[in-house]
Amino acid sequence: MERSTLANPRLFAMSLTTVLAMVLTAALAMVIPAALLTAPSAFAADAAPPASPAGTAATPVSTVTCPITAFEAGDTPDDAGGTITLSWKSTEERPILVMRAGSPAGPYEMIASVASKQATFNDASVPDGTPYFYKLACPAGADTVYTAVAGPVEAKGNWLNTRRVNALVLSMFMFVLVVVYIRIARRGKPLYIRKIAGLSAMDEAVGRATEMGKKMFYIPGIMSISEIQTIASLSILAYVAKRAAIYGADLEVPNTDPLTFTAAMETVKQAYLEAGKPDQFRDDMVTYITYDQFAYAASVSGKMVRERPATNFLIGSFFAESLIFAETGQSVGAIQIAGTADVTQLPFFVATCDYTLMGEELYAASAYLSREPVLLGSIKAQDIVKAVLLAVIGIGIITYALGFEFIRNMLTAV
Repeated sequence: MERSTLANPRLFAMSLTTVLAMVLTAALAMVIPAALLTAPSAFAADAAPPASPAGTAATPVSTVTCPITAFEAGDTPDDAGGTITLSWKSTEERPILVMRAGSPAGPYEMIASVASKQATFNDASVPDGTPYFYKLACPAGADTVYTAVAGPVEAKGNWLNTRRVNALVLSMFMFVLVVVYIRIARRGKPLYIRKIAGLSAMDEAVGRATEMGKKMFYIPGIMSISEIQTIASLSILAYVAKRAAIYGADLEVPNTDPLTFTAAMETVKQAYLEAGKPDQFRDDMVTYITYDQFAYAASVSGKMVRERPATNFLIGSFFAESLIFAETGQSVGAIQIAGTADVTQLPFFVATCDYTLMGEELYAASAYLSREPVLLGSIKAQDIVKAVLLAVIGIGIITYALGFEFIRNMLTAV
């Protein structure tokens, strides 16, 4: 009769062990593949981050970036000081903050808000010789990203503005020309200066007054001797007075400024002396009327109406009284030669006078008539420089039309 396994302890233990091993094997076969499929791979590109320890919050990772690169700070070149220039490169357009401090550790203060594409910023609120540090801030909501600190940098004045070297060269060129032509004029060599119609008419105007036996009025403007137009007018007055002495014409020079009156008196007296007729000079040829503008205009206009002069010279600096003089002179039939550098008064003279010296022609006339070497040399040099500039501008227009910009760039900073 067979013995039962329960009756044999050894046989029962072996059977139980076998059953447990089979059950465990079946369980592992079911559990292990699922675990392998759901476990994170060390080689997965989008592997999930490890879970935070229990009881702690996850730290968020900032995604704010700053598009600024190559940030630099330096003294502004070619300036008089008091300015620091910041420069950078930007990969996108966004607002940024400019921060400044006296030390690299701060504290930093915001001095401006600019667009990142601007690429430069001039800080004009700094004293010379004080070091500063700069950085740029890229805000985005509650987050802010800063660039590296640039500095220390100090503002200072520059002795030479390299962007104006062309103006320096032009000035030196004109200076050399002025010196050369002044020396040539002093040696007595003739310098050609183009004639102006008003200058040729001066002898005609003086001769007309002589033939008609009428007076000439010479009005040297209403400004003092400190005005350059008054000085040019006195030079022309010397020529007119000398011609009047030679022809025997009657001349009167009314004045509104005391200093101009004194200078005109000496000018006319010297002109009669040079003409060899000092005995024909009279003190009442040069008169002082009043310092008031319109009282002076009323007095001179009244004399014109009463004495009906043959010739009027209106040369110098004028204001509103210019039209009063010019219209009154025209109404009495006088030949009128005017000259001024005041742009606002030129239309009145052009409309009512026979000849008008406009702008620089006034100064050229004084140089041409007086034949003073300094004046002649200066005018000649200016004419040459103007001719050179006109030629350069003409060539520049042609070359620019052909696609070459070197002359345009050369003249940009002048």
